[in-house]
Amino acid sequence: MDVKVVTLFTLIVAVTLLITYYASQKTNSASSFYTAGGGLTGWQNGFAIAGDFMSASSFLGLIGAISLVGYDGIFLMYGALVSYLVVLLLVAEPLRNLGKYTLADMIVERFQARKVRGVTAFNALTISIFYMLAQLVAAGDLFKLLLNIRYEISVVLVGLVMLIYVIFGGMTATSWVQITKAFLLLGSTFVIFVMVMAKFDFNFLRVFEEMQTATPLKEAYLAPGAKYANGLDAFSLTLGLILGTAGLPHVLSRFLTVPNAKVARKSVVYSIWIIGLFYVMVIFLGFAAAKFVGAQDIVAANPAGNMAAPLLAKILGGDLLFAVVSAVAFATILAVVAGIVITGATAFSHDFYNEIVKGGKATEKEQIRMARFASIGITVLSIILALFVQKMNVAFLASLALTVAASSNLPVILYTVYWRRFNITGAITGMLVGLIGTILLVALSPNVWSPEQGKALFVGEPIFPLASPGIVSIPLGFLGAYLGTVFSARKEQIGNFEEILVKSNTGSDIKGVSHHGV
Repeated sequence: MDVKVVTLFTLIVAVTLLITYYASQKTNSASSFYTAGGGLTGWQNGFAIAGDFMSASSFLGLIGAISLVGYDGIFLMYGALVSYLVVLLLVAEPLRNLGKYTLADMIVERFQARKVRGVTAFNALTISIFYMLAQLVAAGDLFKLLLNIRYEISVVLVGLVMLIYVIFGGMTATSWVQITKAFLLLGSTFVIFVMVMAKFDFNFLRVFEEMQTATPLKEAYLAPGAKYANGLDAFSLTLGLILGTAGLPHVLSRFLTVPNAKVARKSVVYSIWIIGLFYVMVIFLGFAAAKFVGAQDIVAANPAGNMAAPLLAKILGGDLLFAVVSAVAFATILAVVAGIVITGATAFSHDFYNEIVKGGKATEKEQIRMARFASIGITVLSIILALFVQKMNVAFLASLALTVAASSNLPVILYTVYWRRFNITGAITGMLVGLIGTILLVALSPNVWSPEQGKALFVGEPIFPLASPGIVSIPLGFLGAYLGTVFSARKEQIGNFEEILVKSNTGSDIKGVSHHGV
């Protein structure tokens, strides 16, 4: 057990707990717990969004994937970056103008139906747990490598520490922990990036020249096909990444932490620049890990490559840089997991408990208490599930969550705002078909079934041939929402479409716009 690692871990936990303590002094209402009171500025929310997305899957998973399979590892990256253009152009403004605390608030703004709210909240909980698995797997692998602690014990420890942030500080604490973590992650990544480029005399072309012979894959390392030999699989994965962010509950909830749609748009622009800069550096860190650490040592530390970044840091900067990078990775996991948990807890407390069970009459104290209970439940369930997916690459686990979000949430979001005929049955059908369809396809895919022992969860031939089901599940979600609308009763409630159209674009209802025009 490295003393430097333990010291830095302790320091980061102490700083983040201090932030949580100060935030807890301001967390005295449902609004402050759920959305930080809607008081974040554009740059603050931009860094918080970037912090949400620069997760263990981005830092540990992507560097590991690129180090092992080269160009194909980048598939997990550029689609996720482009996805923020979809968020900026189609989702950020309508969501901020229509939502209050959750995605369900936005959908129910048009359809005043409890069953729509219930299904939307269930979707949010499911997707949040999927995404949380990637972070917990990374935490288990990190602790196992650094502190020689069993995977199962480290997953539980991370869950318990993260609960402190959520239970006491709410979204305010989570947001500031995310902002702090984003600065730390960018800083440490930049330091390693400079050290890597120094090895190549800051010649970017030389990096690509040397990588053609630096790995067992030789020239194939920089060409597509090392992992995704089937072009359809690569396209399916990319499609899920590009469209998935616009349906991720813990990212969408970020747009409810700012005062208006203009600030929401600004925060997306900030996040695109931050994430783009980070991803450029990640590519070269992945290449460097392949060259200086080597595929054999990377796989020996973790079969999915999740520990490539800390191993690279150790080779370049010794135990001190290894400790710094590992501690920052730990902070990354804690912050992202906290954001995911609070999103799921908000969906349960606000949508299920307050709006459905209590009919909107629960006191703020009751809502906060229920959110804290829900946080515990979500964490326990996620920890249990994480024990079974240890061998999966964390970047790929995160991509599955994105595909579920793109298949179930995105169709309903877009139809709610842009399709006049869309109705309650269509909303419910679209969400359930997208959610259940994606989970079934994943359960039948090569990620779960493989003829080779140890390559997947179970031994056997996969029924569904693609590792990522987005090319099938996303159209299925849109089709389910469309058919549910078309084949439902003509007289079924289509909601207040005209009012939604005006409010989603202006932030004011029809009366407010009319009055303003006069």
